[in-house]
Amino acid sequence: MRTIGIVIYDEAEVLDFAGPFEVFSTAARLSENKPWSVCLISERQTVNARGGFSVQSHFTLDNHPPLDVLLVSGGVHTWAMNNRKLLAAIRKAGESAMWVTSVCTGAFLLAEAGLLSHEKVTTHWEDLPDLHRRFPSLQVHETVRWVEDGNRITSAGISAGIDMSLHLVEKLHSRELAEKTARQMDYEWLQIASE
Repeated sequence: MRTIGIVIYDEAEVLDFAGPFEVFSTAARLSENKPWSVCLISERQTVNARGGFSVQSHFTLDNHPPLDVLLVSGGVHTWAMNNRKLLAAIRKAGESAMWVTSVCTGAFLLAEAGLLSHEKVTTHWEDLPDLHRRFPSLQVHETVRWVEDGNRITSAGISAGIDMSLHLVEKLHSRELAEKTARQMDYEWLQIASE
């Protein structure tokens, strides 16, 4: 069974990780063979996400299992960009993962960790200029919900992470399961990706 790990940290945007978690856990529930498990990973067991939302992770950076899919959530990422332990753990997990993904400003952490260098990427509309300025070798795309380049997928802000995660369900399993998951969630899947 595959393992999907979602990395969170203090001031992570709640829907950036809760949306994908809901997609992957719902899809696993709807699948006959439960193709994956999904977990939250953080430096400390408890994280204070945006708005004071307290979250208890399943694993820490030190004890999580090997990941088939790494997803780094966005949020107020400024301090995280300077957290060497967090960045090293993201890099290590990403080097062996089948898919390396991010929601919103999680793209900044993937780039800072050395997992994005020249790929096509996107992030929250408000942070597009800063992503381009800080990482000029990246091909920053606007007005898309997600961008797939090789085994890297980055999404725009917040709710776009749900769209990207449904896309990943399709890649990992089937379009049928992705559509069934979106319907179960009563969610209109917006499939606006980069070409």
